[in-house]
Amino acid sequence: MNDDDEMPLQVLHGRVKWFDPVKGFGFILSDDVETDVLLHANVLRNFGQSTVADGADITVTIQSTQRGVQAVEVLSIVPPEGSGFLLAGDDQTVSAEAIAALPLEPARVKWFDKGKGFGFANVFGRPEDVFVHVEVLRTSGFADLTAGEAIALRIVDSKRGRMAAQVLAWDSGLRAPK
Repeated sequence: MNDDDEMPLQVLHGRVKWFDPVKGFGFILSDDVETDVLLHANVLRNFGQSTVADGADITVTIQSTQRGVQAVEVLSIVPPEGSGFLLAGDDQTVSAEAIAALPLEPARVKWFDKGKGFGFANVFGRPEDVFVHVEVLRTSGFADLTAGEAIALRIVDSKRGRMAAQVLAWDSGLRAPK
């Protein structure tokens, strides 16, 4: 197969099979192609995310090459379905609709330890830390966060303080329909 035999770009809808940020790649499953689609970390970073959760719905532009089918651009990511968010220390659940209505707040990851299952972020212009739980990360479509990473948060106030209810790519507010 030579360069002339490569397939043109096409849009593909699928689901993330797995993504490993340490390895720098993962795979997408779709009924539209017979093989797994390679998702490289650089393609994901160009979308504004360093990770993506297993099971997230994803729309990408793909190209078939000598090495197989590869994603060349991420167009959208929809986190795995969740049933809402239970506030720590509270007995009430915040619905997905209520979370989506919260304002986006720009933040940077202070630290996150996937093994411990949590971490903290700092919102620009605010002194207190925001708690980020690994389950919120997963339902937001992320697998992990790195210290210093720019993100956007939807935050709820609980008895224990400010908690992330949703984590988004830092520029998600620019991509959101007005």
